Amino acid sequence: MGATVDPATGWLRASLGLAVLAVLTEGERHGYALAQRLADHGLGAVRGGALYPVLGRLEADGAVRSDWLPGERGPGRKAYSITTAGRQRLAEERARWGEFTSAFDRLLTATGEGTR
Repeated sequence: MGATVDPATGWLRASLGLAVLAVLTEGERHGYALAQRLADHGLGAVRGGALYPVLGRLEADGAVRSDWLPGERGPGRKAYSITTAGRQRLAEERARWGEFTSAFDRLLTATGEGTR
C-alpha cells in the first residue's frame, strides 16, 4: 500500500513563495526562523529542501535579499529580507490569490452536495 500524502503539502508548495514574502514583511529572518514563523501561522513544518530553493528563486528575482550575519556563539547565517520589488510582487500576488480563492470557493459551492 502506498504512503499517504497530505494534500495540503502540494498547496503549500505551490504557494510557498507568497507565504515567504508575507512573513518577511514582519522583518528580517534566517531560514530556520522563517520556517518556524510559517509553522506558527498553521502551515505545518516546512523543510529546508522546500524553503531554500524558494528563497533562492525569490532572491534571483529581486524579491528578497540576503545578508550574512555573524553568529554570537557559532557560525554566521544568512538572513533574508523583502525588497521593494518583493513588496510590489506580494501586493500583486495577494490580489491574484484573492481572485483565485473566490473563484475556487464559487466552484466548490456550485458543485457541492447541496446543489444536486
